[in-house]
Amino acid sequence: MKKLLLFALLQLSIVNCQLSICRAQFKTDRLVMIGRSALYYEDYVLSIQYFNQAISAKPYLYEPWFYRGVAKFYLDDFAGAEADCSEAIKRNPYVVNMYELRGLCRIRQKNFSGAIKDYNQALRYDPENQSLWHNRVLCHINDKDYDTALLQLDTIITRWSKHAPAYAMQAEVYMQQKDTTKAIAALEKSLEVDPYDGSLWSQRAIISLSREEWKESEGYLDKAIHLQPKQTVNYINRAVARFNQNNLRGTMADYDIALDLDPNNFLAHYNRGLLRAQVGDDNRAILDFDFVLNLEPENLMALFNRALLLENTGNLRGAIRDYSKVIEEFPNFWFGLQHRASCYRRLGMAKQAEMDEFRILKAQMDKRYGGKQPRLSQKQMRKRSDLDIEKYNQLAVADEQEVEHEYQSDYRGRVQNRRVTIDYLPMFVLSMEHEQNQVKQYIAYDKQVEAYNTSEGKQYPLYIINSNPAMDEKDTKRYFSYIDSLSGQIDRERDIRRSASLLMRRAVAYSVIQNFDAAIEDLSTYLQIDSTSSLAYWQRAVCQSKLNDFNASQGTDIRMKTANVLSDLTEAIRYNESAYLYYNRGNVYVQRNDYTHAIEDYTRAIQLDGHLAEAYYNRGLARIANKQQAEGISDLSKAGELGLYTAYSIIKRYQK
Repeated sequence: MKKLLLFALLQLSIVNCQLSICRAQFKTDRLVMIGRSALYYEDYVLSIQYFNQAISAKPYLYEPWFYRGVAKFYLDDFAGAEADCSEAIKRNPYVVNMYELRGLCRIRQKNFSGAIKDYNQALRYDPENQSLWHNRVLCHINDKDYDTALLQLDTIITRWSKHAPAYAMQAEVYMQQKDTTKAIAALEKSLEVDPYDGSLWSQRAIISLSREEWKESEGYLDKAIHLQPKQTVNYINRAVARFNQNNLRGTMADYDIALDLDPNNFLAHYNRGLLRAQVGDDNRAILDFDFVLNLEPENLMALFNRALLLENTGNLRGAIRDYSKVIEEFPNFWFGLQHRASCYRRLGMAKQAEMDEFRILKAQMDKRYGGKQPRLSQKQMRKRSDLDIEKYNQLAVADEQEVEHEYQSDYRGRVQNRRVTIDYLPMFVLSMEHEQNQVKQYIAYDKQVEAYNTSEGKQYPLYIINSNPAMDEKDTKRYFSYIDSLSGQIDRERDIRRSASLLMRRAVAYSVIQNFDAAIEDLSTYLQIDSTSSLAYWQRAVCQSKLNDFNASQGTDIRMKTANVLSDLTEAIRYNESAYLYYNRGNVYVQRNDYTHAIEDYTRAIQLDGHLAEAYYNRGLARIANKQQAEGISDLSKAGELGLYTAYSIIKRYQK
């Protein structure tokens, strides 16, 4: 009997140990999954907190290290991301994605040789991965190892003859080797394969600019701008081409657009200042040179040009101040001395004027120093790094026309952009975080939410938002602590009604920190207590929808779960005729490509709240998808009028 009892105790101990291991494994897996969900929704700081917990629990697993590295990469912490990838590789050296991400981190830190080593290793495991070949070649180009780059490009072109960027990279290598004939041939082949890549037309234009083929380069840049209208450098280059064809109005227009896209662009401000001075728009030219000097206070070219303009507009003391700084650096700049002497004379400072004039006479000034300020001409352009003060009136151009390298990877841009091209605005959700929007002044109001806040949410009121406010590490730790506190209260509470209130609060808190599974569990329990709660159906529907989005990105079939979301929203509407609920249900219909019902729900939402810009925006997109373009553009226009200014870029796209 003693032996049997001992055996039973041992078996029970083994079972308990196995259960404990299973629970720990389940907990870690769940932490990683929730962290990946937060990563998907771009809440990178929060995702790092979940991966930290997983690493603390099981530091020997590679996935938490890798995904934490992904989050750090999106936060531009490239050194931290590289370190995490290295830790992940130590634990599992056979995952290609980890070498790929570490390679990108090293590229961002200009460690191209290190990135090449990562791509070499990754290609051992996945030799048919085109992106890895592409990025490795770009690293060789940046490392100025052109011979190796050309050899690898030959391999890429042999394997993937329709890969247009390969020919473009080949052209870049030939340009670096000063062989423009071969570069043009490679680019022509690239454009033959893919004539809709704006960067290829930009690259072709750069070659024409270097050969002073102004008209041809303008044509190429027209095509590049048509395909990539947001690239500042294309407008700056086209301005150079137009200037050299005496098209000053077109040049000015291009610099205006460039500064709309990039308000801090040095070249655009400097050159526009020169052009404004040329046409007599002195006051606005001064503003441009003020901006340039804020960016580069020691830029003597800009300083002298501003001095001339200040003199023209009567600010003689300001002009003398600027002239003096230039002359201090260039004491034999006779043209500057002459202008400063003129300013001194106009102010009645004869002694100072005579000193400057004497210096000029003493040097037996050449005739060219006595004339008026020369006008701009086609030939007057200088490299930005050229500090010859005599070239103060020449347009500045970049020292080298560098091609912007585009590394191929899933870790570029927003995560969601891997799935969709145009995003509908997201659902409205209950949250303990207040949405801050300095542009669109709109406070979401619902009578049932207000009733809840009056009766139960005085300390932690609920808000209606449709975008997750960014939270830092301190905020996330505060929520984890709050959830632990609620869990303790729920365990101790014996009153069902008070338990339900605590469950609702914990569910909303779980939603804020992206733990949608736990939120759904709490809301389901709450609905067993109160099956008529519109707020619980509402929140459960949104949580399930967000979970569905993440699961769909992982390849899971979500059709049944989407039906559950639709059912919950219909129940919520049954107990509460709310504009936000109709809007949310419209979003579900859009996911099912049922645009007719989506438009009906958005319309009902607008009838209930005519200031709901999001409903106009999404109805506009739904109408365009349903071949009702005029009505859709009208809705987008109304959304823009109500403060959603991104609607105007959509209008511009569809009107074209």
